[in-house]
Amino acid sequence: MAKIVLDDVRKKYGTVDAIKGVSLDITDGELVVLVGPSGCGKSTLLRMIAGLESITGGKISIGNRVVNDLEPSERDIAMVFQNYALYPHMTVRENLAYGLKNRNTPKEEIDRRIADAAKALEIGPFLERKPRQLSGGQRQRVAMGRAIVREPAAYLFDEPLSNLDAKLRVQMRVEIKRLQRSLATTSVYVTHDQMEAMTLADRLVVLNGGRIEQVGTPIELYERPATTFVATFIGSPSMNLLAMSAAAGGQWALSHTISLPPDVATLGIRPEDLHLATGAVDDAFRMDVKVAAVELVGAESYVHGTLSDGAPIVFRVAGRSRIAIDEVVPIGAKAPSLHFFDNQGARLM
Repeated sequence: MAKIVLDDVRKKYGTVDAIKGVSLDITDGELVVLVGPSGCGKSTLLRMIAGLESITGGKISIGNRVVNDLEPSERDIAMVFQNYALYPHMTVRENLAYGLKNRNTPKEEIDRRIADAAKALEIGPFLERKPRQLSGGQRQRVAMGRAIVREPAAYLFDEPLSNLDAKLRVQMRVEIKRLQRSLATTSVYVTHDQMEAMTLADRLVVLNGGRIEQVGTPIELYERPATTFVATFIGSPSMNLLAMSAAAGGQWALSHTISLPPDVATLGIRPEDLHLATGAVDDAFRMDVKVAAVELVGAESYVHGTLSDGAPIVFRVAGRSRIAIDEVVPIGAKAPSLHFFDNQGARLM
């Protein structure tokens, strides 16, 4: 196990700054998820930790060693890729043993590690099969097993579930979380799927344009996003963002009891914090919405609508909604659920 420290890490491709000075401390045994849209730099950052990409500036430490100039094989890490990266001509057992044999690990130790990994991942019945005889989920378990038998200081996961179907992704998320807890090994996980990030992470690192937007626990980022970027990236559906000028235009109203800073520019409200306001409810926020579409997602429905100027908004209702298309409905929210941002997108309150 090992602590991973990034100190002002930078990466340039010619004149393009891909990573713009990232500093991050990942504690021993922690699972940190790097999340962000395509092109934000999360995979580049992971590859620099692994040694698969050189760094332009800064310092990377794993344990007590600065690893800037070390080869990947010298960094005591194990990486799990999205394409499994299994040798097709080898059995599962041979795939698991390959890296250990290259390190001249004694046969008894190889057998012990394979048996432990097979038990943890429930792949014992597949040890004599070739990868082509396995399902996608089974192949990903084998890829994880190949990392586990290394018993490294840290695990690096590069979107390992992106090739799986939705049901398998959920199952494998649970497996990865369980394994990481039991192994207590420092892990860095990259994904563009914010649901995956929220369910797996001890801490989330939201990246945008090669910079860190915010670091914190999933609930911290969900409840108190530092910027409008984080507010709209974390959470599904995204947080509604409304221009404060709309209040003056009569499209919605805030309670006069709310004291706002003078530079507030945007109001944010999550869909689940909005409710139908048909009765005498003490709301801090009110608006009328013309319904455009209703999404039934099982135990709840998401209603998509527009304000009088055509600005979109989404709110959640419990159960099977009876709201009709083109109906105009009043909705509201309580004061604690309101988020305010300045004209640069930074959180004010």
